[in-house]
Amino acid sequence: MTALRDTQAAAVPGRRGRVRRTALLLVVLLAGAVAASMLVGAGHLPPAVVADALFGDGPVTPQSLVVTDVRLPRTVLAVLAGAALGVAGVLAQGMTRNPIAEPGLLGLNSGAALAVVLAIGLFGVSTLTGYVWFGFAGAALAAVVVGGVAGIGRSGTVSPAALALAGAAVAAGLGSVITVFLLTNPALFDDYRFWQVGSVAGRDLSIAAQAAPFIVAGLVIALTCGPRLNALALGDDVARSFGRRPGADRLVCGIALVLLAGAATAAAGPIAFVGLAVPHLLRGLTGPDHRTLLPLALPAGPALLLLADVLGRVVIPPGEVQAGVVTAVIGAPLFVALVRRRRVVR
Repeated sequence: MTALRDTQAAAVPGRRGRVRRTALLLVVLLAGAVAASMLVGAGHLPPAVVADALFGDGPVTPQSLVVTDVRLPRTVLAVLAGAALGVAGVLAQGMTRNPIAEPGLLGLNSGAALAVVLAIGLFGVSTLTGYVWFGFAGAALAAVVVGGVAGIGRSGTVSPAALALAGAAVAAGLGSVITVFLLTNPALFDDYRFWQVGSVAGRDLSIAAQAAPFIVAGLVIALTCGPRLNALALGDDVARSFGRRPGADRLVCGIALVLLAGAATAAAGPIAFVGLAVPHLLRGLTGPDHRTLLPLALPAGPALLLLADVLGRVVIPPGEVQAGVVTAVIGAPLFVALVRRRRVVR
Protein backbone atom coordinates (compact mmCIF):
# COMPACT_ATOMS: atom_id res chain seq x y z
CA MET A 1 0.00 0.00 0.00
CA THR A 2 2.82 2.35 0.84
CA ALA A 3 4.47 1.72 -2.51
CA LEU A 4 1.13 2.30 -4.26
CA ARG A 5 0.60 5.60 -2.46
CA ASP A 6 4.16 6.67 -3.32
CA THR A 7 3.57 5.79 -6.97
CA GLN A 8 0.25 7.71 -7.05
CA ALA A 9 1.81 10.71 -5.33
CA ALA A 10 4.65 10.74 -7.85
CA ALA A 11 2.15 10.50 -10.73
CA VAL A 12 0.06 13.50 -9.61
CA PRO A 13 2.61 16.22 -10.47
CA GLY A 14 3.24 14.59 -13.86
CA ARG A 15 -0.48 14.49 -14.58
CA ARG A 16 -0.96 18.09 -13.51
CA GLY A 17 1.87 19.14 -15.78
CA ARG A 18 0.29 17.23 -18.68
CA VAL A 19 -3.06 18.91 -18.04
CA ARG A 20 -1.45 22.37 -17.93
CA ARG A 21 0.43 21.76 -21.18
CA THR A 22 -2.75 20.50 -22.84
CA ALA A 23 -4.72 23.52 -21.62
CA LEU A 24 -2.05 25.91 -22.93
CA LEU A 25 -1.95 24.09 -26.27
CA LEU A 26 -5.73 24.27 -26.62
CA VAL A 27 -5.85 27.98 -25.77
CA VAL A 28 -3.16 28.72 -28.36
CA LEU A 29 -5.01 26.55 -30.89
CA LEU A 30 -8.27 28.36 -30.19
CA ALA A 31 -6.60 31.79 -30.55
CA GLY A 32 -5.16 30.70 -33.89
CA ALA A 33 -8.54 29.39 -35.03
CA VAL A 34 -10.25 32.67 -34.10
CA ALA A 35 -7.61 34.65 -36.02
CA ALA A 36 -7.98 32.37 -39.04
CA SER A 37 -11.76 32.73 -38.91
CA MET A 38 -11.44 36.52 -39.06
CA LEU A 39 -8.78 36.56 -41.80
CA VAL A 40 -9.61 33.67 -44.14
CA GLY A 41 -12.56 33.44 -46.49
CA ALA A 42 -13.64 33.96 -50.07
CA GLY A 43 -11.69 37.23 -49.91
CA HIS A 44 -8.59 37.16 -47.72
CA LEU A 45 -8.27 40.26 -45.53
CA PRO A 46 -5.00 41.68 -44.13
CA PRO A 47 -4.73 41.72 -40.32
CA ALA A 48 -4.57 45.53 -40.32
CA VAL A 49 -7.93 45.75 -42.10
CA VAL A 50 -9.55 43.37 -39.64
CA ALA A 51 -8.10 45.23 -36.65
CA ASP A 52 -9.24 48.59 -38.02
CA ALA A 53 -12.75 47.28 -38.67
CA LEU A 54 -13.03 45.90 -35.14
CA PHE A 55 -11.27 48.58 -33.10
CA GLY A 56 -10.68 51.58 -35.38
CA ASP A 57 -12.89 54.55 -36.19
CA GLY A 58 -12.24 54.69 -39.93
CA PRO A 59 -14.88 54.94 -42.65
CA VAL A 60 -17.17 52.03 -43.41
CA THR A 61 -15.91 50.05 -46.38
CA PRO A 62 -17.01 46.80 -48.05
CA GLN A 63 -14.10 45.05 -46.34
CA SER A 64 -15.02 46.38 -42.90
CA LEU A 65 -18.61 45.24 -43.43
CA VAL A 66 -17.37 41.74 -44.24
CA VAL A 67 -15.53 41.74 -40.91
CA THR A 68 -18.30 43.14 -38.72
CA ASP A 69 -21.39 41.68 -40.41
CA VAL A 70 -20.15 38.30 -41.67
CA ARG A 71 -17.01 36.98 -40.05
CA LEU A 72 -17.43 38.34 -36.52
CA PRO A 73 -20.95 36.88 -36.00
CA ARG A 74 -20.03 33.43 -37.36
CA THR A 75 -16.85 33.39 -35.26
CA VAL A 76 -18.74 34.30 -32.08
CA LEU A 77 -21.41 31.70 -32.81
CA ALA A 78 -18.80 29.02 -33.58
CA VAL A 79 -17.07 29.69 -30.25
CA LEU A 80 -20.37 29.43 -28.35
CA ALA A 81 -21.67 26.38 -30.23
CA GLY A 82 -18.30 24.61 -30.16
CA ALA A 83 -17.92 25.08 -26.41
CA ALA A 84 -21.49 23.90 -25.85
CA LEU A 85 -21.13 20.80 -28.05
CA GLY A 86 -17.71 19.85 -26.66
CA VAL A 87 -18.85 20.03 -23.04
CA ALA A 88 -22.18 18.38 -23.91
CA GLY A 89 -20.28 15.44 -25.37
CA VAL A 90 -18.33 14.96 -22.13
CA LEU A 91 -21.59 15.09 -20.18
CA ALA A 92 -23.41 12.65 -22.47
CA GLN A 93 -20.63 10.06 -22.41
CA GLY A 94 -20.15 10.44 -18.65
CA MET A 95 -23.85 10.15 -17.83
CA THR A 96 -24.42 7.07 -19.99
CA ARG A 97 -20.96 5.52 -19.47
CA ASN A 98 -21.11 5.02 -23.22
CA PRO A 99 -18.06 6.03 -25.31
CA ILE A 100 -20.16 6.66 -28.42
CA ALA A 101 -22.80 8.79 -26.68
CA GLU A 102 -23.36 12.36 -27.85
CA PRO A 103 -26.39 14.68 -27.89
CA GLY A 104 -27.68 13.16 -31.12
CA LEU A 105 -27.71 9.66 -29.64
CA LEU A 106 -29.86 10.89 -26.76
CA GLY A 107 -32.48 12.26 -29.15
CA LEU A 108 -31.84 15.96 -28.51
CA ASN A 109 -30.92 16.81 -32.10
CA SER A 110 -33.98 14.98 -33.42
CA GLY A 111 -36.23 16.82 -30.96
CA ALA A 112 -34.84 20.16 -32.08
CA ALA A 113 -35.16 19.17 -35.74
CA LEU A 114 -38.81 18.12 -35.39
CA ALA A 115 -39.63 21.37 -33.60
CA VAL A 116 -38.06 23.36 -36.43
CA VAL A 117 -40.01 21.35 -39.02
CA LEU A 118 -43.24 22.06 -37.14
CA ALA A 119 -42.30 25.73 -36.85
CA ILE A 120 -41.84 25.97 -40.59
CA GLY A 121 -44.76 23.79 -41.64
CA LEU A 122 -47.44 24.73 -39.10
CA PHE A 123 -46.54 28.24 -37.94
CA GLY A 124 -44.83 29.65 -41.02
CA VAL A 125 -41.63 30.55 -39.22
CA SER A 126 -38.99 31.38 -41.82
CA THR A 127 -36.17 33.07 -39.92
CA LEU A 128 -33.23 31.63 -38.02
CA THR A 129 -34.21 33.79 -35.07
CA GLY A 130 -37.53 31.99 -34.92
CA TYR A 131 -35.92 28.57 -35.38
CA VAL A 132 -33.79 29.07 -32.24
CA TRP A 133 -36.69 29.10 -29.80
CA PHE A 134 -38.50 26.17 -31.43
CA GLY A 135 -35.27 24.17 -31.67
CA PHE A 136 -34.42 24.72 -28.03
CA ALA A 137 -37.94 23.81 -26.91
CA GLY A 138 -37.86 20.67 -29.05
CA ALA A 139 -34.55 19.52 -27.57
CA ALA A 140 -35.85 20.12 -24.03
CA LEU A 141 -39.06 18.16 -24.69
CA ALA A 142 -37.08 15.32 -26.26
CA ALA A 143 -34.92 15.15 -23.13
CA VAL A 144 -38.03 14.88 -20.96
CA VAL A 145 -39.41 12.09 -23.16
CA VAL A 146 -36.10 10.21 -23.14
CA GLY A 147 -35.87 10.54 -19.37
CA GLY A 148 -39.43 9.27 -18.97
CA VAL A 149 -38.87 6.32 -21.29
CA ALA A 150 -35.63 5.41 -19.51
CA GLY A 151 -37.39 5.43 -16.17
CA ILE A 152 -36.08 8.58 -14.51
CA GLY A 153 -38.49 9.53 -11.75
CA ARG A 154 -39.96 6.05 -11.30
CA SER A 155 -37.03 4.84 -9.23
CA GLY A 156 -33.97 6.21 -7.53
CA THR A 157 -31.71 5.12 -10.35
CA VAL A 158 -31.65 4.61 -14.09
CA SER A 159 -29.48 2.32 -16.12
CA PRO A 160 -27.01 4.08 -18.46
CA ALA A 161 -27.85 1.46 -21.07
CA ALA A 162 -31.58 2.23 -20.67
CA LEU A 163 -30.84 5.94 -21.10
CA ALA A 164 -28.85 5.36 -24.29
CA LEU A 165 -31.42 2.93 -25.72
CA ALA A 166 -34.28 5.29 -24.88
CA GLY A 167 -32.43 8.12 -26.63
CA ALA A 168 -31.82 6.00 -29.72
CA ALA A 169 -35.46 4.89 -29.82
CA VAL A 170 -36.81 8.43 -29.43
CA ALA A 171 -34.38 9.72 -32.07
CA ALA A 172 -35.52 7.03 -34.52
CA GLY A 173 -39.19 7.78 -33.84
CA LEU A 174 -38.79 11.52 -34.23
CA GLY A 175 -36.72 11.00 -37.37
CA SER A 176 -39.53 9.04 -38.98
CA VAL A 177 -42.03 11.79 -38.14
CA ILE A 178 -39.70 14.39 -39.68
CA THR A 179 -39.41 12.28 -42.83
CA VAL A 180 -43.20 12.08 -43.17
CA PHE A 181 -43.53 15.86 -42.93
CA LEU A 182 -40.74 16.48 -45.44
CA LEU A 183 -41.94 13.92 -47.99
CA THR A 184 -45.48 15.31 -47.99
CA ASN A 185 -44.40 18.94 -48.23
CA PRO A 186 -41.53 19.63 -50.69
CA ALA A 187 -41.60 23.37 -49.96
CA LEU A 188 -41.03 22.62 -46.28
CA PHE A 189 -37.98 20.54 -47.21
CA ASP A 190 -36.41 23.47 -49.09
CA ASP A 191 -36.58 25.69 -45.99
CA TYR A 192 -35.61 22.96 -43.53
CA ARG A 193 -32.50 21.70 -45.31
CA PHE A 194 -30.65 25.01 -44.88
CA TRP A 195 -30.97 24.69 -41.11
CA GLN A 196 -30.54 20.91 -40.95
CA VAL A 197 -27.11 20.81 -42.62
CA GLY A 198 -25.48 22.44 -39.59
CA SER A 199 -23.57 25.69 -40.13
CA VAL A 200 -22.47 28.86 -38.38
CA ALA A 201 -22.64 30.88 -41.61
CA GLY A 202 -25.48 33.25 -42.35
CA ARG A 203 -26.18 33.92 -38.68
CA ASP A 204 -25.97 37.40 -37.22
CA LEU A 205 -25.09 38.41 -33.67
CA SER A 206 -28.75 38.31 -32.61
CA ILE A 207 -28.69 34.50 -33.02
CA ALA A 208 -25.62 34.27 -30.79
CA ALA A 209 -27.24 36.62 -28.28
CA GLN A 210 -30.33 34.38 -28.12
CA ALA A 211 -28.30 31.25 -27.48
CA ALA A 212 -25.67 32.77 -25.17
CA PRO A 213 -27.69 32.89 -21.90
CA PHE A 214 -28.65 29.21 -22.20
CA ILE A 215 -25.09 28.17 -23.09
CA VAL A 216 -23.55 30.20 -20.26
CA ALA A 217 -26.02 28.73 -17.76
CA GLY A 218 -25.33 25.24 -19.07
CA LEU A 219 -21.57 25.72 -18.82
CA VAL A 220 -21.81 26.99 -15.24
CA ILE A 221 -23.80 23.90 -14.23
CA ALA A 222 -21.62 21.57 -16.27
CA LEU A 223 -18.41 22.73 -14.60
CA THR A 224 -19.81 21.47 -11.29
CA CYS A 225 -20.43 18.01 -12.76
CA GLY A 226 -16.85 16.69 -12.69
CA PRO A 227 -17.10 14.91 -9.32
CA ARG A 228 -20.64 13.77 -10.16
CA LEU A 229 -19.53 12.12 -13.42
CA ASN A 230 -16.49 10.55 -11.76
CA ALA A 231 -18.82 8.98 -9.20
CA LEU A 232 -21.26 7.79 -11.89
CA ALA A 233 -18.36 6.21 -13.78
CA LEU A 234 -17.84 3.83 -10.85
CA GLY A 235 -21.40 2.54 -11.06
CA ASP A 236 -24.45 3.55 -9.05
CA ASP A 237 -23.85 1.13 -6.18
CA VAL A 238 -20.26 2.24 -5.66
CA ALA A 239 -21.28 5.88 -6.00
CA ARG A 240 -23.85 5.44 -3.22
CA SER A 241 -21.19 3.89 -1.00
CA PHE A 242 -19.29 7.19 -1.30
CA GLY A 243 -22.38 9.14 -0.25
CA ARG A 244 -23.42 10.23 -3.75
CA ARG A 245 -27.01 10.26 -5.03
CA PRO A 246 -26.75 8.95 -8.61
CA GLY A 247 -30.28 9.99 -9.59
CA ALA A 248 -29.77 13.58 -8.46
CA ASP A 249 -26.29 13.73 -10.01
CA ARG A 250 -27.61 12.45 -13.32
CA LEU A 251 -30.47 14.97 -13.22
CA VAL A 252 -28.15 17.95 -12.64
CA CYS A 253 -25.82 16.85 -15.44
CA GLY A 254 -28.84 16.20 -17.68
CA ILE A 255 -30.10 19.76 -17.19
CA ALA A 256 -26.72 21.11 -18.24
CA LEU A 257 -26.70 18.77 -21.25
CA VAL A 258 -30.12 19.94 -22.43
CA LEU A 259 -29.20 23.62 -22.07
CA LEU A 260 -25.94 23.18 -24.00
CA ALA A 261 -27.01 20.80 -26.74
CA GLY A 262 -30.42 22.42 -27.19
CA ALA A 263 -29.07 25.95 -27.53
CA ALA A 264 -26.19 24.97 -29.84
CA THR A 265 -28.40 22.86 -32.12
CA ALA A 266 -31.11 25.49 -32.23
CA ALA A 267 -28.65 28.20 -33.23
CA ALA A 268 -26.36 26.34 -35.64
CA GLY A 269 -28.36 23.28 -36.65
CA PRO A 270 -27.33 19.67 -35.96
CA ILE A 271 -23.51 19.59 -36.10
CA ALA A 272 -22.23 16.06 -35.81
CA PHE A 273 -18.94 14.71 -34.47
CA VAL A 274 -17.83 17.63 -32.24
CA GLY A 275 -19.64 16.22 -29.20
CA LEU A 276 -18.37 12.72 -29.99
CA ALA A 277 -14.73 13.49 -30.81
CA VAL A 278 -13.76 16.13 -28.23
CA PRO A 279 -14.11 13.83 -25.17
CA HIS A 280 -12.08 11.08 -26.85
CA LEU A 281 -9.33 13.45 -27.98
CA LEU A 282 -9.04 14.92 -24.47
CA ARG A 283 -9.04 11.52 -22.74
CA GLY A 284 -6.17 10.47 -24.96
CA LEU A 285 -4.19 13.54 -23.81
CA THR A 286 -5.04 13.85 -20.12
CA GLY A 287 -6.90 10.73 -18.95
CA PRO A 288 -10.50 10.05 -17.92
CA ASP A 289 -10.91 12.48 -14.98
CA HIS A 290 -14.05 14.53 -15.71
CA ARG A 291 -12.82 17.34 -13.45
CA THR A 292 -10.25 18.14 -16.14
CA LEU A 293 -12.18 16.96 -19.21
CA LEU A 294 -15.01 19.46 -18.73
CA PRO A 295 -12.89 22.65 -18.54
CA LEU A 296 -10.56 21.44 -21.29
CA ALA A 297 -13.55 20.89 -23.58
CA LEU A 298 -14.25 24.64 -23.39
CA PRO A 299 -11.38 25.59 -25.75
CA ALA A 300 -11.22 22.24 -27.58
CA GLY A 301 -14.78 22.32 -28.95
CA PRO A 302 -14.61 25.86 -30.40
CA ALA A 303 -11.15 25.23 -31.87
CA LEU A 304 -12.40 22.12 -33.68
CA LEU A 305 -15.56 23.79 -34.98
CA LEU A 306 -13.77 26.98 -36.07
CA LEU A 307 -11.06 25.07 -37.93
CA ALA A 308 -13.76 23.02 -39.70
CA ASP A 309 -15.60 26.23 -40.63
CA VAL A 310 -12.42 27.88 -41.96
CA LEU A 311 -11.53 24.77 -43.97
CA GLY A 312 -15.04 24.75 -45.45
CA ARG A 313 -14.55 28.32 -46.72
CA VAL A 314 -11.45 27.52 -48.80
CA VAL A 315 -11.94 23.96 -50.01
CA ILE A 316 -14.13 24.80 -53.05
CA PRO A 317 -13.68 28.55 -53.77
CA PRO A 318 -15.63 30.71 -54.32
CA GLY A 319 -18.27 28.49 -52.70
CA GLU A 320 -18.31 27.11 -49.17
CA VAL A 321 -18.92 23.78 -47.47
CA GLN A 322 -20.90 23.98 -44.23
CA ALA A 323 -19.06 23.28 -41.00
CA GLY A 324 -21.39 20.39 -40.18
CA VAL A 325 -20.34 18.63 -43.38
CA VAL A 326 -16.62 19.29 -42.81
CA THR A 327 -16.67 17.98 -39.25
CA ALA A 328 -18.23 14.73 -40.45
CA VAL A 329 -15.99 14.29 -43.52
CA ILE A 330 -12.72 15.14 -41.77
CA GLY A 331 -13.62 13.95 -38.32
CA ALA A 332 -14.79 10.43 -39.07
CA PRO A 333 -11.46 9.17 -40.53
CA LEU A 334 -9.55 10.89 -37.72
CA PHE A 335 -11.76 9.21 -35.16
CA VAL A 336 -11.26 5.80 -36.78
CA ALA A 337 -7.49 6.37 -36.76
CA LEU A 338 -7.58 7.20 -33.07
CA VAL A 339 -9.55 4.06 -32.31
CA ARG A 340 -7.16 1.87 -34.32
CA ARG A 341 -4.17 3.38 -32.49
CA ARG A 342 -5.89 2.54 -29.18
CA ARG A 343 -5.81 6.18 -28.15
CA VAL A 344 -9.48 6.07 -27.15
CA VAL A 345 -9.75 5.82 -23.37
CA ARG A 346 -13.03 4.82 -21.75
